[in-house]
Amino acid sequence: MSIKEKVEAALETVRPSLAADGGNIELIDVSDDGIVKVKLTGACGHCPMAKMTLQFGVTEAIKSNVPEVKEVQAV
Repeated sequence: MSIKEKVEAALETVRPSLAADGGNIELIDVSDDGIVKVKLTGACGHCPMAKMTLQFGVTEAIKSNVPEVKEVQAV
């Protein structure tokens, strides 16, 4: 399984929580040096709590499932 596939699988674990609030997340890119770029969409794209969601929900889910990832960035 590639790193990108592992990241997608990790994102599937957080999507139900995001969807419950009217949002979603899109994987934009996974670089060779372990940088993941994601985009919060729907209600999550404009939510004032989006930064915390990204840091404590999304980043935690990705890093715990894909240790090769060094950083998660919102675009």
